[in-house]
Amino acid sequence: MEHSSWLATSLVYLAAAVLAVPLSRALGLGSIIGYLGAGILIGPWGLGLVTDAQDMLHVAEFGVVLMLFLVGLELEPRRLWSMRYAVFGWGSVQLFGSAAAMTGAAVLLGIDWRVALVASLGLAMSSTAIGLNVLAERNLMATGGGQGVLGVMLLQDVAAIPILAFVPLLAAGAAQAHGDGWLGAAKAAGVVAAIVLGGRLLLRPALRWIARSDTPEIFTAAALLLVVATAALMQSVGLSMALGAFLAGVLLAESEYRRQLETDLEPFKGLLLGLFFIAVGMGIDFAVVFGEPLAIAALVAGFLGIKAGVLWAMGRAMPIPPGERPPFLILLMQGGEFGFVVFQAAAGAGVIDAPTASRLVAAVAISMLLTPLVLLLSDRFWARRLAGRTRVMEELSEPQEAPVIIAGFGRYGQIIGRLLYANGLAATVLEHDADQVESVRRFGWPVFYGDASRLDLLRTAGAARARVFVLAIDDVERSIAVAKLVREHFPQLHIVARARNVTHYYELRNLGIEHVERETLESALLSARSVLEQLGFQPHQARTLAWRFRRHNVALVEAMRPHHGDEAKLIAIAKQGRAQLEEQFARERDAAQRRSGRAGWVVPAGDEGER
Repeated sequence: MEHSSWLATSLVYLAAAVLAVPLSRALGLGSIIGYLGAGILIGPWGLGLVTDAQDMLHVAEFGVVLMLFLVGLELEPRRLWSMRYAVFGWGSVQLFGSAAAMTGAAVLLGIDWRVALVASLGLAMSSTAIGLNVLAERNLMATGGGQGVLGVMLLQDVAAIPILAFVPLLAAGAAQAHGDGWLGAAKAAGVVAAIVLGGRLLLRPALRWIARSDTPEIFTAAALLLVVATAALMQSVGLSMALGAFLAGVLLAESEYRRQLETDLEPFKGLLLGLFFIAVGMGIDFAVVFGEPLAIAALVAGFLGIKAGVLWAMGRAMPIPPGERPPFLILLMQGGEFGFVVFQAAAGAGVIDAPTASRLVAAVAISMLLTPLVLLLSDRFWARRLAGRTRVMEELSEPQEAPVIIAGFGRYGQIIGRLLYANGLAATVLEHDADQVESVRRFGWPVFYGDASRLDLLRTAGAARARVFVLAIDDVERSIAVAKLVREHFPQLHIVARARNVTHYYELRNLGIEHVERETLESALLSARSVLEQLGFQPHQARTLAWRFRRHNVALVEAMRPHHGDEAKLIAIAKQGRAQLEEQFARERDAAQRRSGRAGWVVPAGDEGER
C-alpha cells in the first residue's frame, strides 16, 4: 500500500509539473509561477490530490542545497574573498537594517518586542531558491545586480547560524538556552572548520581516485554523496545545509573536475527545485488567508514595503547600474524559505503562538508567489525605463560562419575588428552590453548582442567551425570563465586574448593560451619612446630601446609565472631582471661610445647601421 501510495504521489507531482510549467512559460509567466501554481492546484486547497506537503518540502529542499553547491563551484576562493564587502557589508545592512525597521514598526503597533524581533528576522530573509534560479534563467549572475543579490543571500545563509541559536534565548529558561547556544556555536565552528580542512586535503585526491575507475555513474554517485554528506554534517549541528554545500562547492571551484560535477548534478538540481516550488505552493494555508484576508494583505504589504525601502537605498549606494536595480530589489524584498524554519523554531520554543506562525508562513509564501509576477511587471515598465531602452535587445539566433569570433567590442575589441574589416576579413562580434551594441551599431558595425559565457550562444556564433577566438572582454572574471569554456568545448580554436594586468595574464597563460597581450604594455612603450625622443634620442634609437625592453619584459613575466603567489620569489626575480636589463643597456652604451669615440647617449651596439 505504501509503495503504491508513493507511486501515485510521484505521478501526481510529475504530471502537474509537466503540464503547468510549459503552460506558464508559454504565457510568459516563467517556470517558477508554473511550479507554484501546480502546487496550489494539487494541494489540499485545490484538487486535494496530495495533502502532506511537509514531507515533500523536506525532500525538495535538497534542490536548494544542490543549487548552492553549483553556485559555489563558480566562485573560486579568491573571487569569494573579493566579495567579502558585498557579503558582510551590504548583506548585513540588508538583513539587520530590514529587521530593525520591521521590529520598530511592529513595536509601535503594540506587538510584544520578542514576537516582533523573531518575526522581523524571519521576514528579513529572502528566497535563495527563487533568487538564484531567476538570476540563472536571465543570465544575470555576472552582473553588478546579480553579484549584489548573491552577496546578500550568502550573508543570510551565514546569519542562519546565530539567528537559530538566538531564538531560544527569547523564550523562558533563557539561561539554559544561553548555555546550549554557546555549545551549539562551538559545534558549528568545528563542523565548518572540518569541512574546510577536509575539502582542502581530501576532496580532490578522493575525486581523482574515483575518476580513475572510469565509471561515469560512480562519479555521479560520488558527487551526490559529497553534497549529501556535507549537508548532513551541517544539519547535525543545526546549521544551514545549503551553506555547507556552498562551502564544498567553493573548495572545489579550482578543481579539474568542476565542469564534470556541474554536468552531473544540474539535472538533479532542476528537478528537486521544481518539487520545492510545488511544495511551497501546496503549503500555503488558505484557511488563514481567507479567514483574515485584510490582516494578511497588510502584513505582506508592510514587510515588502519596508524591505523595498532599505533595498532601494542600498541600490543607490552600491555600484549597481540603474537598469539592474529592479531585479536586485524585487528578488531580495520577498520572503524566503528560511523564514519557515525560523517561525517553526520560534513556535516550538514558545516565543510565538501557532496562529501567529501560520500568518507569518502564509505571508512569506504569498510574497514568494508574487515575486515572479512583480518581475514581469518590472520588465515591462520599471526596468526598461530605468535602462533608457525602448525595446528588448534580441540575442544572436542565426548560425554564423565567420572564421573569427570577437568576444567583447569595447575600445580594445573595436581596434581588432577594424583592422580585420579593413582587410576584407569577416568576424562574428559578440557584446553583452546592450547599450554598447546600440552605440556601435549606429556607426555601421555588425555586432550581435549576446553573452559569450553561454555555450549555446558560442555554438550559434560558429565556434565549432571558426579558426580564431579573440577574447577582448573587459571584466577579468568573465574573461577567465569564457576562456575556460572555449578551451574545454572548442579546443580547435586559437585564442588570442587581451589581459588587463599581469595577474590576468598569468591566469590566461595557465589555461594554455599562448597569444596573450597586456592591454597597456604597447601604449606605455609608445609613450616611453616619445619621452626618449624629447630627451634627444633619435627615433630609431628610441624604437630599438623600447623593443628590447619589451622582449626582456615579456621573458621576465614568463619567468615569474610559475611563482605567482610567492611574493618574496616574485620580488627577487623582478629585482634581478631589472638589474640585468640595466647592466645590459649600460654595457651596450659603453661599447657604442668606445667605437664612436663620442660621449653621451648613442645608439646601442649592433644598431649603427640604422643611423
